[in-house]
Amino acid sequence: MKYVLVTGGVVSGLGKGVTASSIGLILKACGLRVTSIKIDPYLNTDAGTMSPFEHGEVFVLDDGGEVDLDLGNYERFLDIKLTRDNNITTGKIYQASSVIDRERKGDYLGKTVQVVPHITDAIQEWIERVAAIPVDGKEGPPDVCVIELGGTIGDIESMPFIEALGQFSYRVGAGNFCLIHVSLVPVLSVVGEQKTKPTQHSVRGLRSMGLMPNILACRSTTELDENVMVKLSRFCHVPAENIITLYDVSNIWRVPLLLRDQKAHEAILKVLNLLGVAQKPALGEWTSRAKLCDMLNEPVRIAMVGKYTGLSDSYLSVLKALLHASVACHRKLFIDWVPASDLEDATAEENPDGYKAAWSFLRGADAVLVPGGFGDRGVEGKIIAANYARQNKIPYLGICLGMQIAVIEFARSVLGMQDANSTEFDPYTQNPCVIFMPEGSKTHMGGTMRLGSRRTYFQNKGCNSETNCFVNCDHIRYGNKSFIDERHRHRYEVNPDMVEQLENSGLCFTGKDESGQRMEIVELRNHPYFIGVQFHPEFKSRPGKPSALFL
Repeated sequence: MKYVLVTGGVVSGLGKGVTASSIGLILKACGLRVTSIKIDPYLNTDAGTMSPFEHGEVFVLDDGGEVDLDLGNYERFLDIKLTRDNNITTGKIYQASSVIDRERKGDYLGKTVQVVPHITDAIQEWIERVAAIPVDGKEGPPDVCVIELGGTIGDIESMPFIEALGQFSYRVGAGNFCLIHVSLVPVLSVVGEQKTKPTQHSVRGLRSMGLMPNILACRSTTELDENVMVKLSRFCHVPAENIITLYDVSNIWRVPLLLRDQKAHEAILKVLNLLGVAQKPALGEWTSRAKLCDMLNEPVRIAMVGKYTGLSDSYLSVLKALLHASVACHRKLFIDWVPASDLEDATAEENPDGYKAAWSFLRGADAVLVPGGFGDRGVEGKIIAANYARQNKIPYLGICLGMQIAVIEFARSVLGMQDANSTEFDPYTQNPCVIFMPEGSKTHMGGTMRLGSRRTYFQNKGCNSETNCFVNCDHIRYGNKSFIDERHRHRYEVNPDMVEQLENSGLCFTGKDESGQRMEIVELRNHPYFIGVQFHPEFKSRPGKPSALFL
């Protein structure tokens, strides 16, 4: 097994996650089988309980793992299916590796249990075990594991991982371990000078901890000058041919091409003694897609009505799924961010400019998307957006909470249930359209939702293309399948006791779980495109293979 470790100094904009994903892609294009591991040094067991404002979106895997958004980048770039164990956190190492439990049982036979060697050994054992798990649907272990160490070199919380990886590199041997250090080379705007000091200092810090970089990946706005590369080579003890510039590019799909053009793959393969095994990188389809993305002119505007619109990483997978679909349709994507609460009447008095801007974006959109979320802030604004899309026959896609919002809006506006709501927002509503799932927990938040890949069965009864129920139609590319497997992350569901009443009034539940009691897909008759799904289709969208519902 070969290992590529990606560490980071002070990184701006394009960081380690995209770099690690691009390295994995270019190695895969060389004919190697690749897997990925992300190390997050925080104490949380997983990303499930963290606010999107704190750490971006929570990415959900097939096995129900709630993980860092970088694993979404790995899956999209490499077209693989990772597991929850591919995301290592300090919390997992202390909890799941059972170091504390083993100490309580006396398994260490009276020894003092310490970070070194007990925690560092647990980290190394975890890496070796997970690296051997196939993630591409084939049998046998992968050839290369790309490991990304989160945070910045010098962070106190990452020290045990640095020590473990230093020991690990020594143990597996020089020909099996390649260290790529990503660092910022800022450009002073006044004089245009590229400054090497941040990189010099981060490399010095890395070396002081026992890790020597084989390759430098320098993040900058422009290509590095020759004299700057010579200076970095001299002070960082890295050959000049192993210094790569990650300068600004027109779209994210050009990053692997940037690495290829600078022969980064050759440098990595040389360190790993794989030059005689690997082939030239086959990136023809990837190159065509990157070029097409730059050539698109005809716009499509999507109003994203959400709660976390101040940080686009909160909806990263939704954005990527929209991009995959828009490129496939040869349209240039424009996202209009609409803070849901700005659509509410109260905002018209408190912040008239925000209210006016939100409604301007909503009215100017070609389609409306309400993504998932938690909490009651902005819920009424999302209901207003769903009402606008329904009444004006604007294409609408509601994901998770967005589906529940569509059901609540329909119950209020069509069935006349003015207090219709979810028990998440109004526990005492007389018309609970959305209810807490019986298997959920109201005391423990982490890992207690309905998570991971679940099967949805299409319901043909009473719904077909003639009544504008679209899921079974080819025009959104699900074809004639009888079921699909999609990823879930929710605590609340449509109340099955209200389904018959809703369907009799025009809503159509075209997808249900195996029991037939849990609603997975809802559509509106006599509307061009009004769909809500309880699952998250964005998590399985890939470049070149866009999600059917986004397409």
